[in-house]
Amino acid sequence: MFKIVHREEMADATVILNEIEAPLIARKAKPGQFVILKANEEGERIPLTMAEANVEKGTLTVIYMVVGKSTALFKTLQVGDGYQDVIGPLGKPTHIEKVGNVVCVGGGTGVAVLYPITKAMKEAGNHVTAIIGARNKDLLILEDKMREASNELIVCTDDGSYGHHGFVTDPLREMCEKGSLNQAILIGPVPMMKFASKITEEYDVPTLVSLNPIMVDGTGMCGGCRVSVGGETKFACVDGPEFDGHKVDYDELMLRLQAYCEEEKQCYESYCTIRDAV
Repeated sequence: MFKIVHREEMADATVILNEIEAPLIARKAKPGQFVILKANEEGERIPLTMAEANVEKGTLTVIYMVVGKSTALFKTLQVGDGYQDVIGPLGKPTHIEKVGNVVCVGGGTGVAVLYPITKAMKEAGNHVTAIIGARNKDLLILEDKMREASNELIVCTDDGSYGHHGFVTDPLREMCEKGSLNQAILIGPVPMMKFASKITEEYDVPTLVSLNPIMVDGTGMCGGCRVSVGGETKFACVDGPEFDGHKVDYDELMLRLQAYCEEEKQCYESYCTIRDAV
């Protein structure tokens, strides 16, 4: 069992942070990599990119939003409880080097994935500007950590309840227009990554995105996480999860993510009905 040693409810209790005992994984984990978690024998395998790995404590941190049966089951786990399985680290780590001016853009729970990458980019000697966004102030996460991990932080909310009133693409375009960016890293909802990548492509800014397709085994065997990048089929679990943002077929990715929406909805509703009846 992989014990939960710290738990927080964030973003109006819809986003949950779990710090989990996993010393062997924490020792090997690098920014950009992910783990696959399973709550119990009846649970589903869920891939989550690590928000932090603490070698001294032997723990790793994951942050997830409750959107279906499996994440709802994860939410029932409290401090002292544990996951039956945690597998990782999986995927290729982010390539970290000193390139100059870097912008790290995150939306929603993508900010959790972005945090260790932002921190590592700054530690490598880059000047890092972070742009994070959410639909409203209550849904923002890790603002303080992102401020500490970057040289400058810009906060955006769709409804204007906090920070810049608008999307993360607004300050991103302003930065691109100044012509001083050497690298962009974009992590969040697929539409955000798609439109942000279009902006950076206009200005020839090298861009990385982290993709989250449907995944089963996480080792390249099932092919469930296949994505089209530059006209070639790639597996996000072993070839990624990060890819050149200018080459990803985002429309195909969105269609694949929607493939089981109806079944996922029915499964979640059935789980909630049984849970509430107990």
